[in-house]
Amino acid sequence: MKVLVVGASRGTGAALVSELAERGHLVTAYARQPGGGDERVHHVAGDVLDREALAKAMIGQDAVAVTLGIPDNPFRVRLTRRASSPLDVRSRGTAGVVAAMREHGVPRIAILSVYGIGESYAELPLALKAFFSLAIRPQVDDHERQERLVRASGLEWTIVQPTVLHDEPTEAAPYVGSGERPPSMRVSRRQVARVLADALEQDALVGRVLTVSEAAG
Repeated sequence: MKVLVVGASRGTGAALVSELAERGHLVTAYARQPGGGDERVHHVAGDVLDREALAKAMIGQDAVAVTLGIPDNPFRVRLTRRASSPLDVRSRGTAGVVAAMREHGVPRIAILSVYGIGESYAELPLALKAFFSLAIRPQVDDHERQERLVRASGLEWTIVQPTVLHDEPTEAAPYVGSGERPPSMRVSRRQVARVLADALEQDALVGRVLTVSEAAG
């Protein structure tokens, strides 16, 4: 399968690129500052808000994963209202992705969201509810717009909502649920990458919102 990963330069996006390549897929990694060093991956430099560049990258793809985010410290962003990416990059970028997918007949999309968006907010611990409200409210609002857009896209979509991400390596299988409170509020980026890859491969996961966390100890 040919897969375009949008937001592929770091974090979960970079982990997903590696996961897909290891599974034998033909991966195009699309980012403003693309990486390199893996001959199995085609790296493309481009801004997700550049509709023309995005449309070119979409040609010939079978599926798309969107892992857009803002890497800056959330408290600094909240105080200054400034970041290295627009605060609405997820929704605006995903709107461009969906438009390009429709133009080129690409059917399948998986997006990286976060646990606590929509109905899952009620299951958050009090500390995380406060963090959502006080530190990342603009990002939460943008996640909500992104999810609504994908649900209404008419595409074969899957939304992946991980709990709090960390970079520790692990081969342990993650917990994957459907909205109920997960057993942990932590999860490895590599575990989330595996679930995103599954979402692109498995028809049974189309139209589902997946909660991802570490499994119960």
